[in-house]
Amino acid sequence: MSKHESIADHELFEGKVTEELVAMLNQSLADTLDLAYQTKQAHWNVKGPNFYSLHLLFDALYAQLSTYVDDFAERAVTLGGQAHGTIRAASVASSLDEYPIEAKKGMAHVNALVDRYSDYTSRVRLGIRKAEKCGDKDSADLYTSVSRAMDKALWMLTSHQEA
Repeated sequence: MSKHESIADHELFEGKVTEELVAMLNQSLADTLDLAYQTKQAHWNVKGPNFYSLHLLFDALYAQLSTYVDDFAERAVTLGGQAHGTIRAASVASSLDEYPIEAKKGMAHVNALVDRYSDYTSRVRLGIRKAEKCGDKDSADLYTSVSRAMDKALWMLTSHQEA
Protein backbone atom coordinates (compact mmCIF):
# COMPACT_ATOMS: atom_id res chain seq x y z
CA MET A 1 0.00 0.00 0.00
CA SER A 2 1.49 3.34 -0.98
CA LYS A 3 1.46 6.26 1.44
CA HIS A 4 -1.30 7.90 -0.62
CA GLU A 5 -3.74 5.01 -0.54
CA SER A 6 -6.27 4.37 2.20
CA ILE A 7 -7.32 1.03 3.58
CA ALA A 8 -10.60 1.45 1.70
CA ASP A 9 -8.65 1.68 -1.59
CA HIS A 10 -7.49 -1.89 -1.02
CA GLU A 11 -11.05 -3.14 -0.69
CA LEU A 12 -10.59 -4.74 2.70
CA PHE A 13 -14.22 -3.85 3.27
CA GLU A 14 -17.10 -3.57 0.85
CA GLY A 15 -18.29 -0.05 0.06
CA LYS A 16 -21.46 -0.29 2.15
CA VAL A 17 -19.57 -1.73 5.11
CA THR A 18 -16.96 1.02 4.85
CA GLU A 19 -19.71 3.67 4.80
CA GLU A 20 -21.32 2.04 7.86
CA LEU A 21 -18.00 1.97 9.72
CA VAL A 22 -17.20 5.60 8.86
CA ALA A 23 -20.69 6.70 9.95
CA MET A 24 -20.27 4.81 13.23
CA LEU A 25 -16.83 6.34 13.81
CA ASN A 26 -18.20 9.82 13.09
CA GLN A 27 -21.00 9.25 15.59
CA SER A 28 -18.39 8.23 18.14
CA LEU A 29 -16.35 11.28 17.23
CA ALA A 30 -19.34 13.55 17.86
CA ASP A 31 -20.20 11.85 21.15
CA THR A 32 -16.56 11.94 22.29
CA LEU A 33 -16.16 15.63 21.42
CA ASP A 34 -19.39 16.41 23.26
CA LEU A 35 -18.40 14.38 26.32
CA ALA A 36 -14.94 15.96 26.34
CA TYR A 37 -16.38 19.47 26.39
CA GLN A 38 -19.04 18.54 28.92
CA THR A 39 -16.21 17.27 31.11
CA LYS A 40 -14.31 20.52 30.54
CA GLN A 41 -17.48 22.44 31.49
CA ALA A 42 -17.44 20.60 34.81
CA HIS A 43 -13.71 21.31 35.22
CA TRP A 44 -14.20 25.05 34.70
CA ASN A 45 -17.22 25.43 36.95
CA VAL A 46 -16.87 23.00 39.83
CA LYS A 47 -17.19 24.49 43.33
CA GLY A 48 -17.30 23.10 46.83
CA PRO A 49 -15.24 21.20 49.38
CA ASN A 50 -13.86 18.72 46.81
CA PHE A 51 -13.00 21.43 44.30
CA TYR A 52 -9.33 20.66 43.91
CA SER A 53 -9.59 16.89 43.50
CA LEU A 54 -12.58 17.14 41.14
CA HIS A 55 -10.97 19.95 39.16
CA LEU A 56 -7.92 17.74 38.56
CA LEU A 57 -10.00 14.62 37.85
CA PHE A 58 -12.19 16.39 35.31
CA ASP A 59 -9.14 17.81 33.56
CA ALA A 60 -7.49 14.37 33.37
CA LEU A 61 -10.69 12.86 31.97
CA TYR A 62 -10.89 15.64 29.37
CA ALA A 63 -7.29 15.00 28.29
CA GLN A 64 -8.04 11.29 27.92
CA LEU A 65 -11.12 11.96 25.80
CA SER A 66 -9.13 14.34 23.59
CA THR A 67 -6.92 11.42 22.61
CA TYR A 68 -9.96 9.37 21.61
CA VAL A 69 -11.32 12.26 19.56
CA ASP A 70 -8.18 12.04 17.46
CA ASP A 71 -8.30 8.24 17.29
CA PHE A 72 -11.91 8.11 16.04
CA ALA A 73 -11.32 10.87 13.49
CA GLU A 74 -8.15 9.31 12.13
CA ARG A 75 -9.73 5.86 11.90
CA ALA A 76 -12.63 7.27 9.85
CA VAL A 77 -10.17 8.91 7.46
CA THR A 78 -7.99 5.78 7.33
CA LEU A 79 -11.02 3.87 6.09
CA GLY A 80 -11.44 6.38 3.26
CA GLY A 81 -14.07 8.57 4.90
CA GLN A 82 -14.17 12.14 6.05
CA ALA A 83 -13.99 13.06 9.74
CA HIS A 84 -16.81 15.34 10.87
CA GLY A 85 -15.04 16.89 13.82
CA THR A 86 -16.12 20.49 14.14
CA ILE A 87 -17.86 21.62 17.29
CA ARG A 88 -20.94 22.51 15.26
CA ALA A 89 -21.01 19.09 13.58
CA ALA A 90 -20.61 17.40 16.95
CA SER A 91 -23.38 19.45 18.55
CA VAL A 92 -25.82 18.40 15.84
CA ALA A 93 -24.78 14.74 15.81
CA SER A 94 -24.12 13.98 19.48
CA SER A 95 -26.44 11.47 21.07
CA LEU A 96 -25.59 12.55 24.63
CA ASP A 97 -27.93 14.57 26.82
CA GLU A 98 -27.25 18.28 27.12
CA TYR A 99 -25.08 19.18 30.10
CA PRO A 100 -26.76 21.10 32.96
CA ILE A 101 -24.97 24.37 32.30
CA GLU A 102 -26.10 25.84 35.64
CA ALA A 103 -24.35 23.10 37.69
CA LYS A 104 -21.91 24.46 40.28
CA LYS A 105 -21.50 22.10 43.21
CA GLY A 106 -19.14 19.19 42.90
CA MET A 107 -21.79 16.48 43.28
CA ALA A 108 -24.01 18.08 40.63
CA HIS A 109 -21.12 17.79 38.18
CA VAL A 110 -20.21 14.27 39.29
CA ASN A 111 -23.82 13.10 38.91
CA ALA A 112 -24.18 14.73 35.49
CA LEU A 113 -20.93 13.17 34.29
CA VAL A 114 -21.80 9.73 35.68
CA ASP A 115 -25.02 9.79 33.62
CA ARG A 116 -23.21 10.84 30.47
CA TYR A 117 -20.21 8.53 30.89
CA SER A 118 -22.61 5.60 31.49
CA ASP A 119 -24.48 6.38 28.28
CA TYR A 120 -21.25 6.92 26.37
CA THR A 121 -19.71 3.67 27.63
CA SER A 122 -22.80 1.73 26.52
CA ARG A 123 -22.49 3.25 23.05
CA VAL A 124 -18.79 2.39 22.90
CA ARG A 125 -19.59 -1.25 23.72
CA LEU A 126 -22.13 -1.24 20.89
CA GLY A 127 -19.32 0.05 18.64
CA ILE A 128 -17.21 -2.99 19.54
CA ARG A 129 -20.00 -5.35 18.45
CA LYS A 130 -20.76 -3.42 15.25
CA ALA A 131 -17.10 -3.25 14.21
CA GLU A 132 -16.70 -6.99 14.85
CA LYS A 133 -19.85 -7.69 12.83
CA CYS A 134 -18.36 -5.68 9.94
CA GLY A 135 -15.12 -7.66 10.22
CA ASP A 136 -13.06 -4.63 11.23
CA LYS A 137 -10.85 -5.93 14.01
CA ASP A 138 -8.83 -2.72 14.17
CA SER A 139 -11.88 -0.54 14.82
CA ALA A 140 -13.15 -3.14 17.32
CA ASP A 141 -9.78 -2.89 19.07
CA LEU A 142 -10.05 0.91 19.16
CA TYR A 143 -13.51 0.68 20.72
CA THR A 144 -12.27 -1.94 23.19
CA SER A 145 -9.43 0.29 24.39
CA VAL A 146 -11.84 3.22 24.77
CA SER A 147 -14.29 0.98 26.64
CA ARG A 148 -11.60 -0.17 29.05
CA ALA A 149 -10.57 3.43 29.78
CA MET A 150 -14.16 4.62 30.15
CA ASP A 151 -14.91 1.82 32.61
CA LYS A 152 -12.08 3.15 34.75
CA ALA A 153 -13.24 6.76 34.32
CA LEU A 154 -16.76 5.78 35.32
CA TRP A 155 -15.41 3.96 38.37
CA MET A 156 -13.49 7.09 39.39
CA LEU A 157 -16.59 9.23 38.99
CA THR A 158 -18.99 6.85 40.78
CA SER A 159 -16.53 6.52 43.68
CA HIS A 160 -17.30 10.16 44.47
CA GLN A 161 -20.99 9.29 44.81
CA GLU A 162 -20.38 6.90 47.69
CA ALA A 163 -20.92 8.15 51.22
